[in-house]
Amino acid sequence: MERIKQTMRTWKVPIGKREMSEKIEELQKRESKYILTQPLYQNYWLQSIQGAPTKPGKGSSVVDTTLSLAGLVASSILNSSSSQFSPKDSSFIFWHEIPEVKQSGLLGVVTAQELKVQEAMFEVITSEASYLRSLTVAVNHFSKCPELLDTLTLTDRHTLFSNVLEVKDASERFLLDLEARLEENIFLRDISDVVLRHCTDFRRVYIPYVTNQMYQEKVMQQLMQNVEFVQVLKKLEEQPVCQRQLLKSFLILPFQRITRLKILLENILMLTSPECPITESVGQAVEAIREIVHECNENIKMMRQIEELVSLEKQLEFASTKSLALISRTRFLVKEGELDEIFGPESGHKTGNAAKSIYLHLFNDLLLLSRKDDGRFSVLDYARTSKVRADCFEAKSLVFVLFLSENHKGISRKFIVGAGNEYEMQEWVAAISTLQRAECEPPNKATWCVEMSESDHSTVCKFSDSEA
Repeated sequence: MERIKQTMRTWKVPIGKREMSEKIEELQKRESKYILTQPLYQNYWLQSIQGAPTKPGKGSSVVDTTLSLAGLVASSILNSSSSQFSPKDSSFIFWHEIPEVKQSGLLGVVTAQELKVQEAMFEVITSEASYLRSLTVAVNHFSKCPELLDTLTLTDRHTLFSNVLEVKDASERFLLDLEARLEENIFLRDISDVVLRHCTDFRRVYIPYVTNQMYQEKVMQQLMQNVEFVQVLKKLEEQPVCQRQLLKSFLILPFQRITRLKILLENILMLTSPECPITESVGQAVEAIREIVHECNENIKMMRQIEELVSLEKQLEFASTKSLALISRTRFLVKEGELDEIFGPESGHKTGNAAKSIYLHLFNDLLLLSRKDDGRFSVLDYARTSKVRADCFEAKSLVFVLFLSENHKGISRKFIVGAGNEYEMQEWVAAISTLQRAECEPPNKATWCVEMSESDHSTVCKFSDSEA
């Protein structure tokens, strides 16, 4: 009933009590026409990324299946069990194979291009049915299994299955609306408006699920050391309903599906001409899904960055300096590495030239200097990047000078640092100099890298991760 009420809320046309009652009764009777006719989504997706044709006819369009960060996470896990896929598991159906299409005589009048568009739209429907079938297994067979739940703590249950039930319900509402559109007219005029109507629902369920992915992976690894959990899980995975697919292959599907939906819509847009009435709406749907994918990717990066900070903070020792709260939602690690601190007349020391290892952690807003010993870091000093300057010591030298105009004590300090080679030295100088200039600008959560041109040895900073 809650699922039906949520569906009603997606309709923008005011509905009276009587009409509401009739709609609820109608939805209660509705079931997907294609969910049981399609293969598990793992099989559909593996065929799609391995280049198997998903549309009939010569000259079928080729879609760029480059995956986003979230999709690549899914790819690495699914590919680990790709050998479990068997061609006999597939039962894909195409638009031109629907009995109603054959009986209508449409195949004798539609152009080759119109057929491609119909197949592209229909793939959104059948792939969603395949996806919902797999989600149903994840929910009903695994997340609601009493024996499996008995082996998990409440925290592990929440982390492992997250809001997969909400994801499934959102998929079911979407699929039923898509199938309702097909029932209205077997010749699909447009489905992008259906996609747009469900984007709010997608954002609500997909972003939290994808953000939880990193913790889901960790819990899964820990649970695999739990003998009781493993025994129950193995029995569940051996059931015919799973078709030799592992639990983890079901849990990662939402990461991949939202990206695949974007690709399918892009394919429809590519097949429609600029003057086509639906082109604008399809473009809006592509952009709406792209924004959700982008936000998923950004959340994954942010959570990983925070995890890096949490891990590093546990390794820091502030024996000779004031302690520092390292964890921040806007802070991320740009570069780290072990160099040599040079002691000599230039550094203010009266002893002869000597060197000692020094470890640098360069964040977007902070430079941390420490000594590394047995996996721990004893902090020597730190300063905001806006208060740090890096200058080459002299021509063709592997040494550069770090000027801290205001360190954690509010005083200036100088470090003479030696690199292993010229490339490494210029990388550090360029990274520090760039961050010094950029700190006053709005923070960007992407990771930075520094490249040096082989032709002129000039340095330049750029982002290492491109947007989806």
